[in-house]
Amino acid sequence: MTPSPDSPASALSERTGPNRLEGLWATHSEKVYRAAYRVTGNAADAEDAVQTVFLRLARLPEGKLREDAGGFLHRSAVNAGLDILRSRQRAGWVPLERVEVVASSSLGNPERDRSTRELRRHLRLALSRLSPRAAEMFALRYFEGLGNGEIADLLDVSPGVVAVLLHRTRARLRKELKALEGEVS
Repeated sequence: MTPSPDSPASALSERTGPNRLEGLWATHSEKVYRAAYRVTGNAADAEDAVQTVFLRLARLPEGKLREDAGGFLHRSAVNAGLDILRSRQRAGWVPLERVEVVASSSLGNPERDRSTRELRRHLRLALSRLSPRAAEMFALRYFEGLGNGEIADLLDVSPGVVAVLLHRTRARLRKELKALEGEVS
């Protein structure tokens, strides 16, 4: 006998096994992709991060995921993107920059486009050198646009800890970027 769609047994089966994963995919995959893309700056790497996030999710034991999976998946996407950046940096891999269509006032200004791409590449390289916690907070704040309070809730720390770590991270990134610019000059 199959449970009726309104029965508690049916609701339980939708939150477990393949149905749970399909539902989470349908609801969150685009957000996970966008978060990973903002961190990696590369569509193929973002797709790899999405695959990693959902494979990790499939391996979680039943009941380990909270009812609201959005925050968990968002953090997982940021972390998977950072993992990819770190692995590329350790391997000495440098992606070939694709020609980007710039929909801003810099359209038609090749020097500004090149400078923007170079800055993004340097920022991602510097970010890959940070501690996992600092890189995660930085990505959540500046790539995802979350406030300090939201980050504190996601990471289960106080907003003061977030503010201090972000301040230190910005200072370190400034130094890293100056050093990287010096290597290029």
